[in-house]
Amino acid sequence: MKITADQLRNLYLDFFKSKGHAVISGASLIPENDPTVLFTTAGMHPLVPYLMGKMPHPAGTRLTDVQKCVRTGDIDEVGDSAHLTFFEMLGNWSLNDYFKKEAISWSFEFLTTKLGFSPDQLSVTVFRGEEGIPADEEAVAIWKSLGIPEERIYRLPREDNWWGPAGETGPCGPDTEMFIDTGKPACGPDCRPGCHCGKFIEIWNDVFMQYQKTEDGKFVPLGRHNVDTGMGVERTICMMNGLDTVYDTDVFAPIMAKIRELSGKESFETPEDVRSSRVVADHMRTATFILGDQKGGVTPGNVGANYVLRRLIRSAVRHARRLGIAPGFTEKMAAVIVDEYKHVYPELDQNRERVFQELLAEETRFGKTLDEGKREFDKTVAGIRRKNEFMGAKDPNYVPDTQISGKQAFRLYDTYGYPLEMTQELAKEAGFTVDVAGYQECFKAHQELSRANVGSAKSGLAEHSEETTALHTATHLLHKALKIVLGDHCNQKGSNITAERLRLDFTHGEKMTPEQIKAVEDLVNEQIKADLPVYRDMMTLEEARAAGATALFSSKYTDEKLSVYTIGKTRDDFFSKEVCTGPHVEHTGVLGHFKIKKEESSSAGVRRIKAVLER
Repeated sequence: MKITADQLRNLYLDFFKSKGHAVISGASLIPENDPTVLFTTAGMHPLVPYLMGKMPHPAGTRLTDVQKCVRTGDIDEVGDSAHLTFFEMLGNWSLNDYFKKEAISWSFEFLTTKLGFSPDQLSVTVFRGEEGIPADEEAVAIWKSLGIPEERIYRLPREDNWWGPAGETGPCGPDTEMFIDTGKPACGPDCRPGCHCGKFIEIWNDVFMQYQKTEDGKFVPLGRHNVDTGMGVERTICMMNGLDTVYDTDVFAPIMAKIRELSGKESFETPEDVRSSRVVADHMRTATFILGDQKGGVTPGNVGANYVLRRLIRSAVRHARRLGIAPGFTEKMAAVIVDEYKHVYPELDQNRERVFQELLAEETRFGKTLDEGKREFDKTVAGIRRKNEFMGAKDPNYVPDTQISGKQAFRLYDTYGYPLEMTQELAKEAGFTVDVAGYQECFKAHQELSRANVGSAKSGLAEHSEETTALHTATHLLHKALKIVLGDHCNQKGSNITAERLRLDFTHGEKMTPEQIKAVEDLVNEQIKADLPVYRDMMTLEEARAAGATALFSSKYTDEKLSVYTIGKTRDDFFSKEVCTGPHVEHTGVLGHFKIKKEESSSAGVRRIKAVLER
């Protein structure tokens, strides 16, 4: 069955809507209150408070959506046939409603009746039992009742078929994964779903949160049963259309065509050129989505999410140069990506100019760095030649050094963005070689450090502790206070909350004065001292705006119910009213004393405040 991304999204949402699920809007790529990850890596992130049972979801207990996701843990693998840093995830959830029977049966029904896969193509994996946790024989029995024979049901350990907990303790449970047999021959007697030979391709995953891991390491029944599922759009349409790679799908077609046009090549023949073209396509798509996100607030930088964005753009620039693409290409690539996706994600079109400006600025900055790197390379080679000349004059038996050390090669990569292959090409032209083993040793140490910085946490299930909940409420008070003191132009562009502090990025063109900072602090503390109640209501976006609520994003669906939090004496006599996922404290008196620790620039036209609650 041939299918486009648009058709798959609609098929999926319509199917689960027919099963009683409310279709909800996907959330921002920038997690609002989850310090465990830098980006939204799965559809469950925005639903954490509801999955944890902290509060009911406005839309009910059965939900479905399409979620933008960024995962950077495998960033160095991009360029093969399947790895991507940005992807769309289709998901459906049960919040203590239905469980395994319905979830598995509907997965099977959608795959076979809606997507047209033959049941004979389907193999599944289930949890085999481990550490005193029983095997998931319930899932096995359900699969068998649907006609999947024993020989295509694979019982695997926790490493393969278990989710969570996010930290040392918390909700967790077994999962069942669905794989399509591509028909390729097995790579050996141990070939099974999960093998990387290409015979089995994972298409869907159903997670069953039914256990709680305690502080003493035991797994006890959770008391509430949640279902969390995920199906990747790009991988699914690739498989359904019989394509070799995700880069051959309809979502990548105009992007790859633009790369060929800009490079002046009708096709890419060598493995190096093919990989470079894919890296440019993937990284430009991801960077465009991050910069064009409805929440904004992330710009190229040296720490956290800003660092990831910079790394993506600079990698795209390096590979574009390798393909012979002229400077200024990032804006042209982004224009294609925005036009391709704007009907699904209108925020890309709304933030089009910002995306272009940031990409061109970073491309220009990095272009200068690359030129500096070339000068550094020339200096390195010149230094080795001077040493050879000096040593040769002293010792007629001296063997000239013709190798660039691994440390020198890695410095060209780490400081100037030169990948190993670029340094090797330049070295070859100069009659030198590169110590590849030494470079790999330096690179491995860098990767271990870098992984922590790119935030590749597997789950991202935030703790939502008392501290983060209190700081979340304080962020609403701060946002409103900024509008009152500085002007209504102050809109939140991003936030990050840990148990220790809050961070808020907001639109404002100049540094705040000490008097303005004190006025904001005083205004927030007045609301805390007044011990105002915090109300939560459920309404549509139109109703929320009519009630005076601030909404930092637009709902795709006019009938979608959203949480609106009001901080005030009454729902009508309020200080702050915002559309938000929560959670929040019940009244402001528990917050303590609000103190701004730092006010600084985040990016052009955006300021950043870091603040704490002294309790």
